[in-house]
Amino acid sequence: MQKVQEIDYLVLTGLAEEPAPLELGQLSQKIGLDQAKVSAVFVTRQGAELLVEEKPYFEISVGKKAAEWGNTLPERKIVEALHSAGQPLAIPEIAEKSGLPNKDVGGSLKVLRDKGWVVQQGKSLELTDDGKAAAQGEHGADEVVFNAVVLAGRTVTDRELETQGLPVKAALELFEQRKGVLDVRERVERFATLSDAGKQMVNSGIAPVKEVNLLTPELLKDGAWKEVEFRPYDVTAAVEPTHPGKVHPLVSVFEKTRRVFLEMGFEETESGYVESSFWDFDALFQPQDHPARDMQDTFYVSNPPKTRLPEEELVKRVRDTHEGNGDCGSVGWRYKWSRDLSEKTVLRTHTTASTVRALAANPQGPRKVFCVGPVFRRETVDYKHLPVFHQVDGIIIDEKATFANLLGTLEAFYRKMGFTKFQFRPAFFPYTEPSVEVFVWSEKKSDWVEMGGAGMFRPEVTEPLGCTSPVLAWGLGLERLAMFTYDLSSIGELYRARLSWLKGVDLCRL
Repeated sequence: MQKVQEIDYLVLTGLAEEPAPLELGQLSQKIGLDQAKVSAVFVTRQGAELLVEEKPYFEISVGKKAAEWGNTLPERKIVEALHSAGQPLAIPEIAEKSGLPNKDVGGSLKVLRDKGWVVQQGKSLELTDDGKAAAQGEHGADEVVFNAVVLAGRTVTDRELETQGLPVKAALELFEQRKGVLDVRERVERFATLSDAGKQMVNSGIAPVKEVNLLTPELLKDGAWKEVEFRPYDVTAAVEPTHPGKVHPLVSVFEKTRRVFLEMGFEETESGYVESSFWDFDALFQPQDHPARDMQDTFYVSNPPKTRLPEEELVKRVRDTHEGNGDCGSVGWRYKWSRDLSEKTVLRTHTTASTVRALAANPQGPRKVFCVGPVFRRETVDYKHLPVFHQVDGIIIDEKATFANLLGTLEAFYRKMGFTKFQFRPAFFPYTEPSVEVFVWSEKKSDWVEMGGAGMFRPEVTEPLGCTSPVLAWGLGLERLAMFTYDLSSIGELYRARLSWLKGVDLCRL
């Protein structure tokens, strides 16, 4: 005689007594077990000893939006009011005659037009021939089913309505586009019967055995442990999902970015978020009349309004370079450089302000430096722009550095971050030459998306800082990188508290 778990024994013998398939709830009631336990047996023995059939059905109830309509849809009341008036009526007049609020009359216009019952003449509605016929004719499938659900005064099933000869399927198709009129929930009934293998198993003889998870003092005390079997652990069994604390996905991108550059032999630098215009613009040979320095593009700080500049000799070399009097052979921008503009306080517009500080502090190569941090710009918010976002900025100082080294470094970075399709397109920046913009392919957008800029610092940037070696430089956006890493459609989703997404996002995506 074969021993089976007590629950399996009750289910198998309970079904053996039935000539026809038995529904899960009916079987649970018959053998006195909770439905969840019976359902578990259905799952474990389905396809072996049990044949389980699922029959879907719908539960239908009146929606919140329609709770005050009575048993008649508003479009029916509207055509009856227009037919009774015998002339076109404005919405307030229809509302008065039909007893509907103005908002329900207005909200029914699309339905009335789709059914072809009315046309709009100026501010009035006029019945069409179909509308006149509808006012005196039979109700449609949607009206008949809606009326039946309202009269039932409870949740009904599509099967109940179909037994009354009502056109449920056609009505539900019409209500798909009308949210809030009917609440429709799909449900499933599960029926089970013994398979041939199950019948043979029962006929051959089965005996129940009680399985336990733990050896308890009670089992030891009365010797019952001899009569039970201990349930083995199933490490493949489904369990309730757990959502442990985790690093925010955006922070994970920052940390992976740091890890990648550290693995590539870079040193990390940082500086304050509040910066002087000197380091943010002037030291990078950005002209003082450049549009990016306007109030509509840059956040200027009112307190303190000015910052201290570095040692005077460095300031003089930068000033001379702007005015065309420097030692690098450049004609400069050919204007009178303003110290007042250079002292203005800004929220840094790029992390290049940090790497150029690092370059000035130690201009001798070979060196590789990077910075990860927030930057601030007066951007219009859209799916790929925010006024506060994060960048990774980097420089390589080396006598033998070439433009090919720059492209190779950027390619290595993006490959380590999981991207395989990217482009480098020629671009212009005031402080690099040659320059490129980096693009990656977005499967979600089916388009190339710009990630940042790169190039070789011009001599007007490096030589005033005491550097005579080639310097490779780049500034790349990290929010966009994170957006594509996590298959998001908008940068803003990274900052919204969507717990369902935060709970489900993979810890090991990067």
